[in-house]
Amino acid sequence: MEDLGLNAPHSMGTTIIGVTYKDGVILGADSRTSTGVYVANRASDKITQLTDNVYVCRSGSAADSQIVSDYVRYFLHQHTIQLGQPATVKVAANLVRLLSYGNKDMLQTGMIVGGWDKYEGGKIYGIPLGGTIIEQPFSIGGSGSSYLYGFLDQAWKDGMTKEEAEDLVKKAVSLAIARDGASGGVVRTVIINEEGVTRNFYPGDQLPLWHEELAPQDSLLDIWGTAASPEPMTTE
Repeated sequence: MEDLGLNAPHSMGTTIIGVTYKDGVILGADSRTSTGVYVANRASDKITQLTDNVYVCRSGSAADSQIVSDYVRYFLHQHTIQLGQPATVKVAANLVRLLSYGNKDMLQTGMIVGGWDKYEGGKIYGIPLGGTIIEQPFSIGGSGSSYLYGFLDQAWKDGMTKEEAEDLVKKAVSLAIARDGASGGVVRTVIINEEGVTRNFYPGDQLPLWHEELAPQDSLLDIWGTAASPEPMTTE
């Protein structure tokens, strides 16, 4: 029997993205989690809350990115209690960097930290495999990111409105889904600004189609569920 890698670690062959706009940041991600070539979860949430004002996009090993997020969330909670005010985006990103770099021989995860604070406004930090940290106006990661560098270099611009930035994030993730076999599912976005946090969800039929891509179709199970029950087959 062909080995489909069903016992392989859960891996988020992924597309994650964070962009700044004039009032804050927008994070986006696809939703496919795979185990070998088997899709273990087609609607996973790869954008995780660290504090009220800071979120992280996770790629790579699902277990590794989850444990790093859990530790950072715990440390930031303690930090907030001691300071009596929310942690800044820079503090959150540097905690992710410390854990990633200190355990780089054991972790297989790349992350993007984004958020808003009253000192520096909206900030995006890329923390790729190995634990370096890079402050960027936009950052991309995961297996689908290799299809997006040229697109984002051309499409991103300084001072975008919230609508322009979210449209760019949605377009970029849907393009990666079309080109990258390890990315798929729905698109989730998180908008973070002075007013708070807004989460949005875009199923496949609300995403733009790309060259040679087929329009979403109802599955046979959906069709059978809505159609009248067929007559049982009989043999003469």
